[in-house]
Amino acid sequence: MKEETRELPHSLTLENRTLLKAGGVLRIDSFDEETIAAATGGGRLLIRGENLHIEALDVDAGTLTVTGKVTSLAYVDSGKRGGLSRLFR
Repeated sequence: MKEETRELPHSLTLENRTLLKAGGVLRIDSFDEETIAAATGGGRLLIRGENLHIEALDVDAGTLTVTGKVTSLAYVDSGKRGGLSRLFR
């Protein structure tokens, strides 16, 4: 899938691990109560936790608000090859 080229300032604010506000969000790729995958201006962001809910999403402004217990935030570079793919070259 081709990544969007639109440039939005990317930011994250996490308050008490229960309220996440993100800026620079281009789209939501997938979501459930344990994982939210979002394409952002800073790369693909994985939000993991418990009882996660998307409270607000405005892709025109690039803002996302998530509630629930956030246990981890990670950026995933989908363009890199993983360890197994290097083994089987």
